[in-house]
Amino acid sequence: MPENPIWIPSADRAENSNMARFMRLIARKYNREISGYSSLRKWSIQNINEFWAEVWEFTQIMASAPFTSAVEDLDKMPGARWFPGARMNFAENLLRFRDGQPAIVFCNEAGLSAVMTHEELYKEVASVAIPMKEMGVGPRSRVAAFMPNIPQTVVAMLAATSLGATWSSCSPDFGVKGVLDRFAQIRPDLLFTADGYYFKGRHHGSLETAAAIVKEIPSIRKTIVVPYSSPDADIGSVPGAVSYADFKMQGEPPDLEFAQLSASHPLYIMYSSGTTGLPKCMVQSAGGILANQLKELALHTDVNRDDVIFYFTTCGWMMWNWLVCALARGAAIVLYDGAPFHPGPGALWKLAEDRRITIFGTSAGYLAALEKSGLEPAKEYDLSSLKTILSTGSPLPAEGFEFVYAHIKGDLQLSSISGGTDLNGCFALGDPTGAVYPGELQCRGLGMAVEAYDRKGAPVYGQRGELVCVKPFPSMPLYFWDDPDGRKYHHAYFDTYPGVWRHGDYIEINHRGGVVIHGRSDATLNPGGVRIGTAEIYGEVERMDEVEDSLAVGQQWKGDIRVILFVKLPPGHTLTDELREKIKTRIRGNLSPRHVPAMIIQAPDIPYTLNMKKVELAVKNMIEKKPVVNKEALANPAALDFFGGIKELEQ
Repeated sequence: MPENPIWIPSADRAENSNMARFMRLIARKYNREISGYSSLRKWSIQNINEFWAEVWEFTQIMASAPFTSAVEDLDKMPGARWFPGARMNFAENLLRFRDGQPAIVFCNEAGLSAVMTHEELYKEVASVAIPMKEMGVGPRSRVAAFMPNIPQTVVAMLAATSLGATWSSCSPDFGVKGVLDRFAQIRPDLLFTADGYYFKGRHHGSLETAAAIVKEIPSIRKTIVVPYSSPDADIGSVPGAVSYADFKMQGEPPDLEFAQLSASHPLYIMYSSGTTGLPKCMVQSAGGILANQLKELALHTDVNRDDVIFYFTTCGWMMWNWLVCALARGAAIVLYDGAPFHPGPGALWKLAEDRRITIFGTSAGYLAALEKSGLEPAKEYDLSSLKTILSTGSPLPAEGFEFVYAHIKGDLQLSSISGGTDLNGCFALGDPTGAVYPGELQCRGLGMAVEAYDRKGAPVYGQRGELVCVKPFPSMPLYFWDDPDGRKYHHAYFDTYPGVWRHGDYIEINHRGGVVIHGRSDATLNPGGVRIGTAEIYGEVERMDEVEDSLAVGQQWKGDIRVILFVKLPPGHTLTDELREKIKTRIRGNLSPRHVPAMIIQAPDIPYTLNMKKVELAVKNMIEKKPVVNKEALANPAALDFFGGIKELEQ
């Protein structure tokens, strides 16, 4: 564990952060000595009701009626009730600013760009909400989107939620079955789609897929088509289709009437990856999501009105929902449609330069690929506006931190963050007042009673354990769709440790409160009974120039587990005995002999979920000749075929 920080915020930056302001507020109001982040977090866990009430007030959440207490039935997990009595509207909070400052900055890989001010966004939302309301869309409705990451997607979400409808979205790279596995369960009333999207220099049409989706979901009464990539596209093949321009109200719209609903009203339906069956449909609340995301944006990420915040994401990943919530802080959000390396590895850094991005969000996989590309953004782009980089999707190894500070920018906060779709937020993330250490997430989140549990359910420090949350938090799902007795919900999180949320990550909490993520606990390797996180292996192997990507699984073998490492090599390269030995030597020297794989096999591709997470369990099932039930949950399902019937693994 590194003992020396790689970055420390200046005294001025730390003292003027929202986090420091919040610390001073709590210290003064509750007559407490708050000496730093750790003492603030301790207070937040010991005083959960007061903490979330203060977050609500500090972030200025708008409500037409106040809550009676921040939480009731705090001893119930699940079952706690958040912000009872409050009447509010999610969209109203995101549309609170109505001036001429930029709200949405849009760019795509084909060179299209647009800027929409807060005033223009409000009017556009009103012009879409009014015809939706005339159709009868309201608090019992569901509105779905099969859309690229464009401004109209944000507009549609805000229009739907302004009326109290529940929103759900998939990105257009999902196949027909992948979308039906999700939307057919929730039976939406309206569908928003576009005629296509851009990726790697090509236009990909969406209308054929949209038509197939609509034909299979009879609940969809109308499909609104945005003419994005082909303005003259023929939408006649899509049942009940109308163009976006014809659907929305023409002329100056009247003021929006925001439906005032309880804080526990359903806001989003999000989906699990679906690699072990139909995706679970997680219903999340308006008040809980808003409070938690504003806590993360305002306090942990230090987002303010003058910020320009970007996250490389699609509308099928929770980071889209998280990014859009920054509108409630008055920040400008940057939407991007396209491949991150098209037309070259500097695409997103040119965007950062041109748009003066202050907060840049991406994935650990992107940063690793950027390093391998040889590009040094610090030398080629003006990143003087950049103050924070966020990384998630998979653990960022120490070497990734070193690359960022050496070759992107030396003076910025690098926040590796980790949480999940389930909570639409983070369990561990950044602290603008604290130091950054290579390979670590800076802290566990405020109000999140996160611990690492051993197999007996006891908290451990300085050693690896299961990530658990031992007290309720407001962005927990309300329920799972079509789960009337709550059995699926309970099984997903609470069967292992009754009354405690088990998240499925394998973590280590160190003496200073930093967190290291070791990968998914359900994919943890156990050779000889020793628990090994796959992320440690990836961190070593994928640093090698000879390896493009990798995946490690444990195979049941002669009464034990043996580690199998699959490697994807750059085009034209072959796995030799010499390279195998080089990989093993690196793993043995930098990790331990226990980490060394029993076998290393070259694979043509590594399978990923649609949310770009490696599919370890599906590969394990393939090599052990167990069924893989839902390949449609994969971004590249054909990649999985290689792993069935590998003769080397039968020896």
